[in-house]
Amino acid sequence: MPDDHPPTPDAPEPAPGPPSPASGPREPSPGPAVSPAPGPRGSTPGPRPSAAKPGASAAPGGAAGSIPRIPGTTRRSRPRPRPAALPRATASARPAFQPVTIRTARDAVTAAALYLRWLGYQDVRRADQRPPNGIGLAARGMLAQVDPTVRPTSLRDVECLWLTAMTESAGCVYFSLAGYADDARAVADRLGVPLFVLDLTGTPQPVNSLADDLVATGA
Repeated sequence: MPDDHPPTPDAPEPAPGPPSPASGPREPSPGPAVSPAPGPRGSTPGPRPSAAKPGASAAPGGAAGSIPRIPGTTRRSRPRPRPAALPRATASARPAFQPVTIRTARDAVTAAALYLRWLGYQDVRRADQRPPNGIGLAARGMLAQVDPTVRPTSLRDVECLWLTAMTESAGCVYFSLAGYADDARAVADRLGVPLFVLDLTGTPQPVNSLADDLVATGA
């Protein structure tokens, strides 16, 4: 008996879709997180120490930048710096010279003696040895000769003063009322003898550079 029902068409095949999570490939799962090593109980991990700055190396035997101690010494035993030497008296540090008016030979000697004291020489007195010409004065470490005559001082007078000072291991200086001969000034520069001229006001005036140095430095 023929079938009255028409034939049922076949159902279409389903289109391929994306694979399901169960059937598709699995992605690798991330591993366990690495935690920092535990520190002492109650402490939290701090920042890492930064690299030392260039030039800030630690000093041996102490912290960086500290001054190493000298073995066998302490801070209290360190030697103290010595005080600076006091400068020598200069013409600006001395009071103004008080001259004596020269009227006689004795006034010339007095003016020279006062000038030596003003320069800083102590115990100015008459010299034990009498010079060939003029009058001799002596102080501690210094011999002086005063020529109160009206003639210029000669080379021989300067040489005699220098020789006498050499035998007594002292310095020397010459005071003249009438000035010096040319050869006397030349030999004084060579032997290192300061020369002064006494004017009538009683103020000695330097003649050579040695006399200028003596005024500047004093005794």
